[in-house]
Amino acid sequence: MAIPDYQALMLPLLTIASDGKEHYIRDAINSLIDQFHLTEDERKERLPSGVDSVFDNRTGWARTYLKKAGLIQYSKRGYFQITERGKIVLTQKPISIDVKFLRQFPEFLEFYSPQKSTSEEKVQELQETVNATPEELLVSTYLGLKKQLEAELLNRVKSFAPDSFERLVVELLTSIGYGGSQSDAGKAIGKSGDAGIDGVIKEDKLGLDLIYIQAKRWTDTTVGRPDIQQFVGALQGKRAKKGIFITTSTFSKEAKEFVENIENKVILIDGRQLAEL
Repeated sequence: MAIPDYQALMLPLLTIASDGKEHYIRDAINSLIDQFHLTEDERKERLPSGVDSVFDNRTGWARTYLKKAGLIQYSKRGYFQITERGKIVLTQKPISIDVKFLRQFPEFLEFYSPQKSTSEEKVQELQETVNATPEELLVSTYLGLKKQLEAELLNRVKSFAPDSFERLVVELLTSIGYGGSQSDAGKAIGKSGDAGIDGVIKEDKLGLDLIYIQAKRWTDTTVGRPDIQQFVGALQGKRAKKGIFITTSTFSKEAKEFVENIENKVILIDGRQLAEL
């Protein structure tokens, strides 16, 4: 089964505490894992940040919301215990406990719905609709905006003039540590005039090795194996072992497979990766 959302964990978590004893959150998490029959992969699934597991994070938010509603209390660090209000709620035998249910408690409303801007209220409404924790909603929103921004950047780059795209490549490579200064890198890019090579840049600030570059500002045309073979041939003509092929489009499967089976080290950067960088 899928990993339950944080609202689905509220009632089971409160039920664990129904005996009135102090419960260690790690023990409660393990109990819920067994209760929901999570697979090993589901137990190990992590948030995009990689800091916490999805299930641990959702259980943590369920505990926080129960605490804010006054159904449990934190008896000491890492431990929680049911309150009198929590016991009363369980005697009502609710089918589930979710944000809508918790809104009946003034303390929760104060925590959940203080004076907010319209945009913040919309975020809360969305959170209740999709059953996402605040952290998951934040990450989802961020990733959506990031993807949109990358698409807009790529479309803009595709409209660049060749020399503007060349300058962009220079700025990109220097910003991630290649070429020494941008001035030095600029002198090296676009100077070779060899077929299949658009420029050469230092691998590091000391110039211990050189990396040859091919940059294709294409809109929809896929870069195929012949294009990569031509580039590799130019590298061999220079007795060079390293190259970067950058395109605003994509690489064919054959092109990717080709670079995996050659002696030269060739890095392929497609439009998506270019936008990310």
